[in-house]
Amino acid sequence: MGIINLSPESFYDASQCETLQQALSLADKMIEEGVDILDIGAESSRPGSVPLSEQEELKRLLPVVNKLADIVNIPVSVDTYKPAVAQEVLQSGASIINDITGLQRFPEMANIISRFQAGVILMHMQGTPNSMQDNPKYVDLLTEISEYLSESIAIATSAGIDPAKIAIDPGIGFGKTDSHNLQILKHLSLLKKLGKPILLGISRKSLIGNILNEGVEDRLEGSLSAAVFGVIQGASIIRTHDVCATRRTLKVVEAIMNEKG
Repeated sequence: MGIINLSPESFYDASQCETLQQALSLADKMIEEGVDILDIGAESSRPGSVPLSEQEELKRLLPVVNKLADIVNIPVSVDTYKPAVAQEVLQSGASIINDITGLQRFPEMANIISRFQAGVILMHMQGTPNSMQDNPKYVDLLTEISEYLSESIAIATSAGIDPAKIAIDPGIGFGKTDSHNLQILKHLSLLKKLGKPILLGISRKSLIGNILNEGVEDRLEGSLSAAVFGVIQGASIIRTHDVCATRRTLKVVEAIMNEKG
């Protein structure tokens, strides 16, 4: 899954697209590199970020989603938790909603996704982006994440969303300390019991920077290392800023894992 950011507040400048042409050029580059899904986001969810209005989010999203839906043959995912935004982008040709609240903030979101027969990515987050890193605490980290995602799955299926179109995301960096994030990576396989594809979003995040003591521009190798470990632990989708490097890395990992003997 390749990341295209339409928000100037996003933490990685190289993924930011201020114009329609920049977004289309980045999408074209990712497609050439073998991306499977394009994930478009207009509202930053970095720690401390402030929510956008629906109008501003749609102003950024719709020109890109409309155009991509016309010219690409791969799924377009939109990173939003707002029902009105989800409805507009699904009408415009998006086929997946990537909801950082796991359908648990706005009850009508699940029904909208179901009505369009779209897919959904259910993420776990403690708190909101504005406050999620203010001393996050858990009694039993993996159990709490698993229970939250199980509830999100139930909401999705009860609304009629196709069970085969549901994926889960433990939410690295969303209301978690570095220790929490490392525990999630180490024990990611525990989430396989939920029976859904696991998405891992670790690309160039602060966890990598804190381990390596490097800025966001110099976190590629660390991101690839975490992606490899995640796939070995059961991740099915890797959300990344670096499609070519990630795809090449995981092609080798998959060859090793799939070797019989």
